[in-house]
Amino acid sequence: MDNLSRSIRENYLRTLDVIANAARSAGRDPQSVKLVVVTKTQPIEVVRAAIEAGVMTLGENYPEEGVMKIQSLREFSAVEWHMIGHVQSRKAQLVPGNFNLLHSLDSVKLATRLDRFCSEAKRKLPVLLEFNVGGEESKSGWMAGDETLWPLLLDEVAAVIALPNLQVRGLMTMPPLGSDAERLASRPFFQKLGRLRGYLAGQFPQTDFSELSMGTSGDYEAAVREGATMVRIGTAIVGARHYE
Repeated sequence: MDNLSRSIRENYLRTLDVIANAARSAGRDPQSVKLVVVTKTQPIEVVRAAIEAGVMTLGENYPEEGVMKIQSLREFSAVEWHMIGHVQSRKAQLVPGNFNLLHSLDSVKLATRLDRFCSEAKRKLPVLLEFNVGGEESKSGWMAGDETLWPLLLDEVAAVIALPNLQVRGLMTMPPLGSDAERLASRPFFQKLGRLRGYLAGQFPQTDFSELSMGTSGDYEAAVREGATMVRIGTAIVGARHYE
């Protein structure tokens, strides 16, 4: 194992320990939380080093970049690739044949296109529904900041659930950035996503809403304490992003 892989492995194991401690402090099984290591904008050599360091679940934000990495690292067939960023409708075709899970399904329009491409590829795509619980105009996702308006979401959620080639598995959010070191400001938004999950599960009891994807490098401990089943962490494990 080279120095880069060793460094990533140390960060990875340290992060797993933090997740485990946060889970236990909330009375949860640490194994109930999956760590998705985010490698967006990282070069292939960093992604390869992460896999060699033991990382088995990788998250990408951009379909074309993700597909390039998947194709370049095909020898690592056991690795799960998650699409965690906003997917433009015109790039939806890249998702079904390449990614194991989409975290960021944010519209019926995108869902309908994905369903068609899944049908053509003869596969089912597990998805998470992205909700904007902070009410920020700059964020993707169904607007869900006002809990009194949640009933207005039901028709569109039902339309997604009805698509035969998508498998709803839960919810995802990106809360507003907090100002303090531990991003404790995120906790109310994580709590709100948990309440929304409970509300939707009550409305659609036959649908699987077991997954909650929330928490990044600055606030993942709070996310785990509030019920996250997936945390998306990049910088704390593989370092700062690389840009062209």
